[in-house]
Amino acid sequence: MQCPSCQNTDSRVLESRAADAGRSVRRRRECLHCDFRFTTYERVETVPITVLKRNGNRETFNRSKILNGLTLACQKTGLEQDKLESMVNELELQLQQRSGREVNSAEIGEMVLDQLSEMSEVAYVRFASVYRHFRGINDFVAALEGIHANKEQLTAVR
Repeated sequence: MQCPSCQNTDSRVLESRAADAGRSVRRRRECLHCDFRFTTYERVETVPITVLKRNGNRETFNRSKILNGLTLACQKTGLEQDKLESMVNELELQLQQRSGREVNSAEIGEMVLDQLSEMSEVAYVRFASVYRHFRGINDFVAALEGIHANKEQLTAVR
């Protein structure tokens, strides 16, 4: 590790600890040449996921877009922001574990809707109305009937 003060590459680690909820390691270091102390962070490098949009464009996966959409859909539903963030973390982890590095935006939207259907019917309908481009009341009714049918199937299985 190169010292920020003298650019010497010899340093020793004084202390290591987990940081960023266990997703990185924080290390306090000391340069063996000038005794300057500095902090480094180590993170796992992930291969970026490419999202294929409906219009054919490609863009890098941006978790904040999903989180912003979820936050809007879940306003005044009682769902806590921590729960939404863990949902986006889980979604991103599922995407990282795939063999392919490209995913359709429609697939991501369906994954989000699957999670929302279990958490809040209101948030599900709000998110679906934007994601699926609802045109009128019939689209809302169809979405609600879909939720109702899924709940009945789950109840019958139990």
